[in-house]
Amino acid sequence: MTRIGVSRRKALETGVCALAGAGFLVTANALAGTGQSATAEETVRKWYKAWENKDLGQFQAMMAENFTFTSAAGDDHISASAFKTQCWDTQIDFIGRFDLERVVGSGNEAFVKYLGHTKNGKSFRNVEYFRLRDGKVEALECYFGGKSTFPSAVSNGK
Repeated sequence: MTRIGVSRRKALETGVCALAGAGFLVTANALAGTGQSATAEETVRKWYKAWENKDLGQFQAMMAENFTFTSAAGDDHISASAFKTQCWDTQIDFIGRFDLERVVGSGNEAFVKYLGHTKNGKSFRNVEYFRLRDGKVEALECYFGGKSTFPSAVSNGK
């Protein structure tokens, strides 16, 4: 019998990629069967436009009353006011634009993969999961594409 050596890291990476692919296929199939996905996608696209346009009023109007934000940067279901202070206020001046590479919405959920561009020509890539209610963002989870891949860290070379 021949043994094939595979590191745990490679096995984990392969498993994660397979899981992500399977999740995308399930979501894409669900998307085909719902009429609500356009609304989710429209809401998500408006969210990123608010960032690009630095439109705080639209941004805040899009947040549900019970909005929460979670990320690997230590944010664990923080409130809308904490999100504004910790994320909007600290990152908005670095945002140039977003290229939404993939937006998949189904019912009251959406996944987005984007390439963000800072004002000084740097870029960063993230994936975000949105849970929506009545056209507003109820919960947002950000999965950073790499170490410190948010606008200020990328802009400052950290």
